[in-house]
Amino acid sequence: MSLPDTNAVKQYLLDLQDRICQSLEAADGQQQFTEDAWEREAGGGGRTRVLANGAVIEKGGVNFSHVFGDNLPGSATAHRSELAGRSFQAMGVSLVIHPHNPYVPTSHANVRFFIAEKPGADPVWWFGGGFDLTPYYGNDEDCRHWHETAKAACDPFGEEIYPHFKQWCDDYFYLKHRQEPRGIGGLFFDDLNEPDFEHAFGLMQAIGNAYTDAYLPIIERNKDRPYGERERDFQLHRRGRYVEFNLVYDRGTLFGLQSGGRTESILMSLPPEVRWGYDWKPEDGTPEAELYTRYLQPRNWLEV
Repeated sequence: MSLPDTNAVKQYLLDLQDRICQSLEAADGQQQFTEDAWEREAGGGGRTRVLANGAVIEKGGVNFSHVFGDNLPGSATAHRSELAGRSFQAMGVSLVIHPHNPYVPTSHANVRFFIAEKPGADPVWWFGGGFDLTPYYGNDEDCRHWHETAKAACDPFGEEIYPHFKQWCDDYFYLKHRQEPRGIGGLFFDDLNEPDFEHAFGLMQAIGNAYTDAYLPIIERNKDRPYGERERDFQLHRRGRYVEFNLVYDRGTLFGLQSGGRTESILMSLPPEVRWGYDWKPEDGTPEAELYTRYLQPRNWLEV
């Protein structure tokens, strides 16, 4: 099996961050990302890019990080005993876009690489990531396009990849305490290291490259749709679910905080405004209720 090319992965991720930021700036048409380069005392650093108060994007962040160290936190080795006593590197691009317009879904994407090494032993490495969509008001065309783009990215690597990663995404982005999905899914994968480095790296790149193809047409279709206080209120309510997932379940958030990452960069995924209402439920027969009854349900979006 070929050895991982860590530098090639890093260069791809830096370029991916640049390309995604340029595409999102063009879609917004008003604001540009500001960059905050940071270093971690324990080793490594990154560059956080944030766009706020744009014409389309209320808050968006596209992060690159590359952290390393001599020892992993106990949370990372508790279920992976083979990682104990190894030095490690973790690098990735992670992004979340929160638009102004409630008819434009929130989107999330992440691609990452992890490697742990020690003298005299083969390295332990894998890729992970994916992308998922969180609409506030359902739209069949958007959901179908999102999943068609996801499938097209996966198909060159095997017809079994898309349904496997889709199911993994549905299972992962699920709020157990609410008994509801976070959104309409997409792709999620982790621990990818087969059949070899070149194949796994190629699949990770295909998924990373597909994000803008999946999301930008959805922005364009919906960014100018009129909305009022009712739609904005529902958007802020649903954003609360996003916050709950990221702070309770998200592996990247937990790893970043436990490994001494930069807190501001880790939490840039949280929306700028959010609302929790006590035991709030939508009225039957409303567009808000339809989100729950039609869109936050397991579904083959390629057939709608």
